[in-house]
Amino acid sequence: MAHSHSHSHGHDELGHVVPESTFLKILVALLVLTVVTVLAAQVDLGKWNIVGALFIATVKATLVIAVFMHGKYENKIIITYMIIPFILLAVMILGVFTDDPFRAHPLPFGAEASQEAAPVAPKAHAHH
Repeated sequence: MAHSHSHSHGHDELGHVVPESTFLKILVALLVLTVVTVLAAQVDLGKWNIVGALFIATVKATLVIAVFMHGKYENKIIITYMIIPFILLAVMILGVFTDDPFRAHPLPFGAEASQEAAPVAPKAHAHH
């Protein structure tokens, strides 16, 4: 007669259970950071506005990934695979930002198309 063994081997685990208080702390942090984002948008920092906005958004995304998506509790290889796309995104964004200072006077978005579409009349010379 065959014996039925009840070895769990870890297959019936629910995973990491995050306390409700942690979720509430993250909620408060996300709400505070949202207010900071709105307040920062009211301040004119020139080209640094986008840097500040991206920094705040990165902090918020990190909180969501770490706690709500349980990234904080994953093993190192999974965390590595989670970080690599963000590194590639940072490289792409930095590539765009490093291009900007080398432009003499960039035209506003869509200005090239409007200048090509409208022919420029030659200037009339006034005779004195």
